[in-house]
Amino acid sequence: MTEPAVEVQPLVRQKAHSLGALGERWLAGLPGLIRDLERRWSIEVGRSLPGGSASYVARARIEDGRDAVLKLSLPTPDFAAQVQTLHLARGHGYAKLLAHDLDRHAMLQEALGPSMDRLGLDPWRQIKTLCAMLQSAWRVPRAPGLSVDPSQEKALALGELVGRLWEGLGRPCSERVVAQALTYAERRAAAFDPGRCVVVHGDPHPGNALRVTAPRPGAEAGFVFVDPDGFLADPAYDLGVVLRDWCGELRGMDAASAVGLVRSYCAQLSERTGVDQRAVWEWGFLERVSTGLYVLDFGAQELGRPFLDTAESLA
Repeated sequence: MTEPAVEVQPLVRQKAHSLGALGERWLAGLPGLIRDLERRWSIEVGRSLPGGSASYVARARIEDGRDAVLKLSLPTPDFAAQVQTLHLARGHGYAKLLAHDLDRHAMLQEALGPSMDRLGLDPWRQIKTLCAMLQSAWRVPRAPGLSVDPSQEKALALGELVGRLWEGLGRPCSERVVAQALTYAERRAAAFDPGRCVVVHGDPHPGNALRVTAPRPGAEAGFVFVDPDGFLADPAYDLGVVLRDWCGELRGMDAASAVGLVRSYCAQLSERTGVDQRAVWEWGFLERVSTGLYVLDFGAQELGRPFLDTAESLA
């Protein structure tokens, strides 16, 4: 392999800049970190890979000749949970973890194929496959001591985020959309039941579902997840994230058609997993609005705007 070219994806670079001095140091330190990990893990690091939003990802080759992927995450607090989830999953529903360094936000994973969103699959097939993958991923055991503080449950956190960012960004969507999102946040918080919680992926969109290079146990759907958040929540939360996407299919539709299409996706998610349809719909809308605002907050206008535009049609 050739000397690694540290070509950071634009979205990752934007996120790094949004972290201020911490992110700038991370960007500047990437070449040295790569060289050090090559020595420590006896790997050769090759070209960077496209995709991703919070890490530098590159091809690698292990000393025994196997292909792998090096991931260097931005210095954010959720990296430890990600490593822990992959470790406990042991390849079931998730990428296999080969090595990691928590202090340096680095991990080595099995080599995988393209992400689902790059394969031209229709939304129905993607939804069907994601449901199968999630049902496997939700069986990952809880780490010792992992629990949920009801006062910091995900719905409450997203509601706070929506209200704060909407005001801070100069109200970039209608008050009607934000009011609906906050209503759903309150409903999901009121329905919170720790007994229903599982270790959720947290962001199971098609870009985080990668095809395995060969059939193997734990990847019966033909794909596995990468980049888990690995916190405890209602399974409906993960399904809401799946429902959050499909902006490309929705843009340009009239409101009635958009609602009808997303309702049909929601029904499919509920039917395939046995999870309450209303909960999936409410999580999906809340995620659509919060994601749009969150992405706008670190400067990715082209990525964030479609979430808010489609929320206007669905409110």
